[in-house]
Amino acid sequence: MEKEKIITIANDFLVNEFEVDRDDIANDANFKTTLGLDSLDYIDMVVVIESNFGVKLGEADFKKVITFEDFYNTIEQKISEKTA
Repeated sequence: MEKEKIITIANDFLVNEFEVDRDDIANDANFKTTLGLDSLDYIDMVVVIESNFGVKLGEADFKKVITFEDFYNTIEQKISEKTA
C-alpha cells in the first residue's frame, strides 16, 4: 500500500473515530498531545487500525510513535512486514 493511501485512510479514521480536527493533523505534530487519547482510546485505535489495514499495533509500537509521521511509518512498516 502506498504511503499516501495510508495517510488518507489514517487521517479519515482519526477525524471520524477520534473526533480530531483535520487541521490539527500534521506530519510533525505530536501524535499523543494532538489526539489526547486515554488508554481505552488506544485499544479502540488498535481495533480501527486492524480493521483498516489488516495489521495489529502493540504497546511497543505506540511507544515509538512521537509524531503523525512516525504513526504513518509504523503502519507502513507493519504492512510491509506482513506482505514480505
